[in-house]
Amino acid sequence: MRVRPYGHEASIIDRLAHGTAATLRNTVLDACTSAGLLCIDVVPAATSLVVTHEARDGEAIRRVLASVTDRGSVATRTTGPLVDIAVRYDGADLADVARACSLSVERVISLHSDAEYEVSFCGFAPGFAYLTGLPSDLHLPRRSSPRTRVPAGAVAIAATYSAVYPRESPGGWHILGTTNETLWDITRASPALLQPGMRVRFVRTT
Repeated sequence: MRVRPYGHEASIIDRLAHGTAATLRNTVLDACTSAGLLCIDVVPAATSLVVTHEARDGEAIRRVLASVTDRGSVATRTTGPLVDIAVRYDGADLADVARACSLSVERVISLHSDAEYEVSFCGFAPGFAYLTGLPSDLHLPRRSSPRTRVPAGAVAIAATYSAVYPRESPGGWHILGTTNETLWDITRASPALLQPGMRVRFVRTT
C-alpha cells in the first residue's frame, strides 16, 4: 500500500488487496472526521481508494491516510447490509456460458445464485456495481464481440465479477438473466441501490 497526492485536490491509497477498498472507505471517513478534516468524497476502486478534498487539506489528509494504513485497518472487514435481487435466469448467453465452462445450465444457475457477493466498487455507468464473489468455475473473459445494446436489468458476468446493468447500454459481459430491480433512480434519497461494502444475493425466480 502507498499514499500519495492525486492532483491538487485528491489523494490516493493504491496497491490495495482486492476486496479491501470498499471496507476501507468507512474507516477513512471516520478517521478524517475524527481529525476534523473534510473529505468531499471517498471513491473505492478495485485496488485503490481516492479521497477528494480541498487543496489546503492535502498534506493533513495524507497523514491520516498513512496512519490508517500503518495500523492495519485495511485488514479489518465489516459486514455490510444484504440486498436480495430476484433474477429470471433467461439470459441470452446462459447456454454459451455453460458450454464454455463445461457445466450444465442448471449448474451455472446454481453456482451463480448460491454465492454471496460484495460490492467492491462502482463505475462504468451510474448504479453499475462490480460484485466480487463470483465462483471460479464461472470466470470467463468478456465476450469477444460486445453488444451495442444490453437491456436495463441484465444480470451478467465477466472475469471475476458479476453485475447488473442499471440502464440500456453497450456491453461485453455474458448475460445470465434479467431482474426488475431498479439499480439507479435519482428520485431516491440514495439513487444507487448498491453501494460499496454491501452484500448481494441473486435469488432465482420465474
